[in-house]
Amino acid sequence: MIMECCESRLLTSRRSLLLGGAAFAAWAYMPKFARASDGRDPRLIAVILRGALDGLATVAPVGDPDYAALHGSIALSVSGPHPAVMLDSFFALHPSMPEFARMYKDKQAAVVHAVATPYRDRSHFDGQDVLESGFAGPGRVQSGWLNRALQALPQGERVSGALAVGPTTPLVLRGPAATVGWAPVALPQADDDTAMRLIELYRHRDPTLAEALTQGLALEKTAQGGDMKTKPGGAPAQMRNVARGAAKVMAADDGPRIAALAFDGWDTHANEGGPVGRLANLLTGLDGALAEFESGLGAHWRDTVVVVATEFGRTARINGTEGTDHGTGTIALLAGGAVKGGRVITDWPTLKAASLYEGRDLAPTTDLRAVIKGVLADHLGLSARVLADAVFPDSGMVKPMQGLIA
Repeated sequence: MIMECCESRLLTSRRSLLLGGAAFAAWAYMPKFARASDGRDPRLIAVILRGALDGLATVAPVGDPDYAALHGSIALSVSGPHPAVMLDSFFALHPSMPEFARMYKDKQAAVVHAVATPYRDRSHFDGQDVLESGFAGPGRVQSGWLNRALQALPQGERVSGALAVGPTTPLVLRGPAATVGWAPVALPQADDDTAMRLIELYRHRDPTLAEALTQGLALEKTAQGGDMKTKPGGAPAQMRNVARGAAKVMAADDGPRIAALAFDGWDTHANEGGPVGRLANLLTGLDGALAEFESGLGAHWRDTVVVVATEFGRTARINGTEGTDHGTGTIALLAGGAVKGGRVITDWPTLKAASLYEGRDLAPTTDLRAVIKGVLADHLGLSARVLADAVFPDSGMVKPMQGLIA
């Protein structure tokens, strides 16, 4: 009776386990790439925040005289019960990101402010398409810039390919270059004894599923550090768990060196909150995820860059429901031991009414492609020509930002 009950519960996860097993078995066949010429073993993680992050509420320009009035009740302050953390004399970091603040102080994190993709409309779908595809406009593109960067890396014998984290591969990592996927499998609190009995049952009924189940459990156990129990908690805990698993897989000596994952839920039209509230909760999760990457990668953190990007920003002025609507300029975050950090990099446009983009948004002064190109050039060694022609097609006018890598 116990066996039948557990078997019926497992059927809902059959596809996930098959995929997990296939991913685990595929590891040995992943393409290999050469080490950096200087002996480094670089790792790159792209984190997509879907829904449009409020950059003015995450890294607040408290030194801009127009900021407080525009952001009203949700504006950050460096005083009060939940003070923002001053990064320099002008910008302050949201108090829900103490780990990023520590990394910034240790010069392992940086902020690029007033940044945007080439996209200038306000559709999430099109904005995410441009962000992840690397093309100047939305369209029916079947590959992402990170996959095309993967294709351009020199072949070798050492470094494995890319890891797509989540139930589906993010567009940024889709394309011809081989990748392997991992998604946390939420088994229904099955202990090791139950799992072994299920495997034994399927050895007689469905040997293929039994093999996939065995390999899928092994991959999941590696990602979860041996703990197969479902972790409680909301969005912050989920972000940490995903990052923890991805870091463990990437820390393996023969594991992937490149990864992409996406966190949803950043569309804060109403009740966004200031130092506490909805956005603060999301930022707590992102901050925890960055800390999990750092601890999970261990010694490899010194050769790691995490790029955090979103499809566009949010309005400079709050709306009638104490939220913010779809905007333009926002921030990109860089973290990792390979980052030349401790800086907010920006050509600040000011928040004066005459300076706002279309009279409502933080005006973008930096092309996000320049930031990503700078990382790909100096961290992974891709040439400016490859970046302009293949990774970000028809972007020769956008030069790689220099000096982002330590």
